[in-house]
Amino acid sequence: MADRFTKMHGLGNDFVVIDARTSAVEMTPARAHAIADRRHGIGCDQLILLEPSTKADVRMRIFNADGGEVEACGNATRCVATLIGQPAVIETLGGMLRVTPADGGAEVVLGEPMFDWELIPLAMPMDTRDMPVAWDELEHGAAVNVGNPHIVFFVPEADAVALDELGPRIETDPLFPERVNVNVASLDGDNQLQLRVWERGVGLTQACGTGACATAVAAIRAGLVESPVTVALPGGDLVIRWAPGEPIVMSGAATRVYEGETDWAQFG
Repeated sequence: MADRFTKMHGLGNDFVVIDARTSAVEMTPARAHAIADRRHGIGCDQLILLEPSTKADVRMRIFNADGGEVEACGNATRCVATLIGQPAVIETLGGMLRVTPADGGAEVVLGEPMFDWELIPLAMPMDTRDMPVAWDELEHGAAVNVGNPHIVFFVPEADAVALDELGPRIETDPLFPERVNVNVASLDGDNQLQLRVWERGVGLTQACGTGACATAVAAIRAGLVESPVTVALPGGDLVIRWAPGEPIVMSGAATRVYEGETDWAQFG
């Protein structure tokens, strides 16, 4: 019997979703990397593996395009919510997420953001609201962990930043022992942000849900915007709600592209 998968995307951030709740699928970093390859595999930013959970309705495992398994992915979570088709709790390495499908997408309730340097994590103590470090023109970043680690820079024009060059340098800097997602954002009106993201293990993406959450939280903490915040990414908009001491709530679109069949054994 052929192995089945669903190709989906959240604002252009695309996924191969494998439902292994009733029939186990062995997934290794090498296999995930091969499936994600856009020339020789199926092609995706992340591979999503759904498994049974003893703690929630489903367990979601997330493999970046480089094969590394990571803690969280907001856009993938919305896609999984639409596949489940009803309110649910999803177990991830980054914690438990509550999801509610909506017309054309879903709402995701993440945990509370974390700001302590040890929890980002950083390699040394520093003020995560205004970090005393710089990479060329990107300086005074804010670090936030929203289930995975992010650094956020507010700049006059997000589109003017050479993120394809600076992103990989910052992602792999020794300051970040688990690497980091890199966000550059600019104000785009009242309570609106324009955002570009270099995603850890993926590269430049059309959208990053956790990046939108981290950036909105950092902007609210800095007094630049008030909740709810509309975050405009190359692939479309997300709406983020957050207040100190509360969990983050993200709303946005999720799209099912097609169903497919293959043989996972051919990917190593």
